Amino acid sequence: MQLQDYDVATTYQATVLSSERISPPDSEHEVREITIEVQDPDFQAKVGQNLGVLAPGSEAFGHDHHFRLYGVADVPQTNSEGLQRFGICVRRCTYLDPYSGEEFPGIASNYLCDLGTNDTLTITGPYGQPFKFPANYNATLILISAGTGIAPFRAFVKSIYADQPGFAGRIMLFHGGQAGLDMLYRNDEKDDFAMYYDRETFDAINALSKRPGWNDDIDWETAIKSRAVELTKLLAEPTTYVYVAGVKEVLKELDAALAAVAGSLWSQWKAELESDGRWIELVY
Repeated sequence: MQLQDYDVATTYQATVLSSERISPPDSEHEVREITIEVQDPDFQAKVGQNLGVLAPGSEAFGHDHHFRLYGVADVPQTNSEGLQRFGICVRRCTYLDPYSGEEFPGIASNYLCDLGTNDTLTITGPYGQPFKFPANYNATLILISAGTGIAPFRAFVKSIYADQPGFAGRIMLFHGGQAGLDMLYRNDEKDDFAMYYDRETFDAINALSKRPGWNDDIDWETAIKSRAVELTKLLAEPTTYVYVAGVKEVLKELDAALAAVAGSLWSQWKAELESDGRWIELVY
């Protein structure tokens, strides 16, 4: 779906409970985790879903609002009044005008990053399907994300280890970023995944750019090749699930990297993953 195809007729008001920078101070990117509480018990989001944010629009362009999607970045909590609270992960963005070359601030991301405690915002949703947890507690979960795409996996992994005590399978997290400073929820500023590093069932593999100072693409091929033997075995098994989150451009990059590892078998394996409902995307 394109953003203009989403139904935004039903809206809710939410209150900012906190806004915390989760990218290190010396990182060139400002990424914030914003915790909100929705002021309507009818809004009930789950891990793996998105909410829509309606940022104030630009009068110059005749837009009442500017609509963007953000994934649930923490396991939603419900208070005694039935109101949900959870976090979203927002990177302050800019974009270049393709004609003038002038740089402009992203409307929704800057609006959200500038909100403070007790400020209110208008949201819609939730959208999409919650992440499917396998019935087989010995399943292997391969999670692949870049940038703020790590946010829904942070919530997913947390919910698995907190709410699925019988899970004895394996989680492989492939986490992409330009440099180590960009490894959200896995840096010195905020490392929520640290509690899982000593578990035999959890493994995190970094995928970084070869030349981060040049803003090269994330080197998925090297990261995936580093686990080529394991992956070729796991991808052929009917108990392996693959989850991908982040910008949709990552899908093409992953196809090339996985094909380089699996060769001609990759197209067959991916078709089986998709037909069995074991290939899950949360991309935008």
